Amino acid sequence: MADTQQVDAKAERKVARLAKQISAFSKEHGGAEGQLAYIGERGTRIVLVGEDGGWGDLVAPSYEIAEKAVEKSGITVHEEFDGEFAAKVRTGPYEWSRMAGIQVGGPSNG
Repeated sequence: MADTQQVDAKAERKVARLAKQISAFSKEHGGAEGQLAYIGERGTRIVLVGEDGGWGDLVAPSYEIAEKAVEKSGITVHEEFDGEFAAKVRTGPYEWSRMAGIQVGGPSNG
């Protein structure tokens, strides 16, 4: 029984830490919305998009922990990363160069 309680306590600490990071991102960017993406054994990516167009992501060790963290933070969560939600993302020269911008008209890396 003690082992289960230890695992639960560790998971709850991770949920609380992620929720705190999500809330801090939201506060810094005038609000935020998110989307959860399962990434295999590594866990679940929490993609965050701020109201100002800023974006970032966090990785949770499981989908359940990611779900609990976004729920605890109170942000809106989308099923898909598309439509109006995706359109909020603002990218700059760095993102264009990192996303193979050379092929699609972004600035060159040179």
